[in-house]
Amino acid sequence: MDMFSIIREQFNTKKFRPVPAGENKPKVVSGGLFLRREILETAAEAAFKEIAFYFRKSHLALLGSKLNDPDCSKNDRSVLRILLKNAISAAKGSLALCQDTGTAIIYGWKSENIFTGIDDSEAFEKGIQKAYKDNFLRFSQIGAKSFFDEFNTGNNLPAQIHIAAIPPGGDDLAYRFLFIAKGGGSANKTSLFSMNKALLEEKAFAAFLEEKIRALGTAACPPYRLAVVTGGASPEQNLEVLKLASAEALDGAPCFAEGEAEEDARTRGWIRRDSYWEQRILKMGKETGLGAQFGGSCFLLDCRVLRLPRHAASCFVSIGVSCAAHRNILGYINKNGLFIEELCRKPGAFLRDLGVKIEDETDRPAASGVLDPPLTIKLDKPLSEICRELSDFRAGDKLLLFGKLLLARDAAHLKWQALIEEKKPLPDYLFKYPIYYAAPAGTPPGKASGSLGPTTANRMDSYAEALMCRGASLVTVAKGNRSAAFRETCKKYRGFYLGTVGGAAALLAEENVIDSQIIDYPELGMEAVRLITVKDLPAFIIIDDKGGDLYSPELGQQTPIQP
Repeated sequence: MDMFSIIREQFNTKKFRPVPAGENKPKVVSGGLFLRREILETAAEAAFKEIAFYFRKSHLALLGSKLNDPDCSKNDRSVLRILLKNAISAAKGSLALCQDTGTAIIYGWKSENIFTGIDDSEAFEKGIQKAYKDNFLRFSQIGAKSFFDEFNTGNNLPAQIHIAAIPPGGDDLAYRFLFIAKGGGSANKTSLFSMNKALLEEKAFAAFLEEKIRALGTAACPPYRLAVVTGGASPEQNLEVLKLASAEALDGAPCFAEGEAEEDARTRGWIRRDSYWEQRILKMGKETGLGAQFGGSCFLLDCRVLRLPRHAASCFVSIGVSCAAHRNILGYINKNGLFIEELCRKPGAFLRDLGVKIEDETDRPAASGVLDPPLTIKLDKPLSEICRELSDFRAGDKLLLFGKLLLARDAAHLKWQALIEEKKPLPDYLFKYPIYYAAPAGTPPGKASGSLGPTTANRMDSYAEALMCRGASLVTVAKGNRSAAFRETCKKYRGFYLGTVGGAAALLAEENVIDSQIIDYPELGMEAVRLITVKDLPAFIIIDDKGGDLYSPELGQQTPIQP
């Protein structure tokens, strides 16, 4: 079975809904399907709007099943409830599931008897641009005007588009698509390793995976859907299969059978799944203790392990994740028009029908779902006083934040670093407020903010010493683990790092953000410095001022995480 045959089977397992194409309905002439550019634009626009706000039912069901898993910790359940509430909030169609509405990726499969007469990529990009602009999605793509000088392209383009030629399949006259919105945090967790034959032994492979899975950390918003691909005629082929596997496109690949003969292997195709290693990796994920962001067993939602042929001298292995904001959708155009996969538009009703209970009487009855008993921290005081108050607590303690926070991330930190190097004063606001590493999506009408969630903290670690030694950045809020050097810097300057839930951007924007204003560097677009006001913002102390680290229990976590 070749790769496209496996992918085509996925179209037979999904439900699709028609998308009105008006006068742009396809035409069949002499056995060929003729398409106007407008229907390609509509396909991209409809797909990227859909995956900005809705999930597949299968993804919601996985999250719900983990919520009912007796092995989950209380922290796991807290995060899972927030993620499911976020799906319900986003399904209102105003605030996107995640503030990082992602790089737009399209895979297309087109036979020789489908005709457009245009550059298909240009038509797709026009539809992408409209979807991102009209739905207040975030423009995250950065262009370069020299090797080091960059600018926000202002339209989330360019996209990543692959169109493959396939042989015509009898009366199967269709142009098929897979649309993916891939956030930067999960994309950054993709790794490729050039190994050799020595890895293809059970103990060696298990040790390799245990090390790499733990190294994923929590910065990309677990629970993850993990993919592992071993082999490939080239590293490029390996990574392409990894991308498709993480989007569920290769789920139909045949699994290895126990005692399989060489003749059977040759007839079953060269892309194979391994169910044994998938189950073993899920167990490895549980044993990391990282859980769904703040400790526990729910680190992985599911796993796909695929094996490819390889050159005798090479053994490529790639590992990648799709985060809690798992955004993929199939679509196709045939003689009857345009169809896209049917996603779940009423997640609350769907979850109730499954018997998934999002509210729990043992939790504090707060809209954000944070566990009782949280510690209330008011931010309307000098940074030094906030630090003194936090000093009474330890890594792992739960908080609710009230007050003002700076929003700033990579680009703003680079500008501040330039001021330091030029011996110029830093902006006054840096000494007044904690910094929340984040960049929101566009603000819809009637909302205080667009979808807003934390970005990966450790990207800012290299700036910490220069800021903290000057009395700035003593309290930061973001997601994921940080470096040992940053932990030591916190200890040296009595600073704190707080973590908040990643993957719940719609819920946090709707229920926790009261106000948001740009106060500096507006030219940075989504990375401009903002001042926001929050209420009931759930957070955990990840690193305290004594060197305690939630993700390194031996360094000061006060209490073990219990199921």
